[in-house]
Amino acid sequence: MKDELMTTAEILAELKGISRRTFYRWRELGKAPKAFTLPNGELRVWRSDFHAWLRSQEGAAA
Repeated sequence: MKDELMTTAEILAELKGISRRTFYRWRELGKAPKAFTLPNGELRVWRSDFHAWLRSQEGAAA
């Protein structure tokens, strides 16, 4: 599987129902997937990092 970058909108769409504000709050608290900022200020997350983060959340909820 080819790794690709996800936008904030794509992340929110996959999380279904999480607001942009909640996502940015998670970032402030260090509870969001690892991300980086592009020179234009936009946030990106590697899809593989996002899926690893999701798996870790499933384990934490169990």
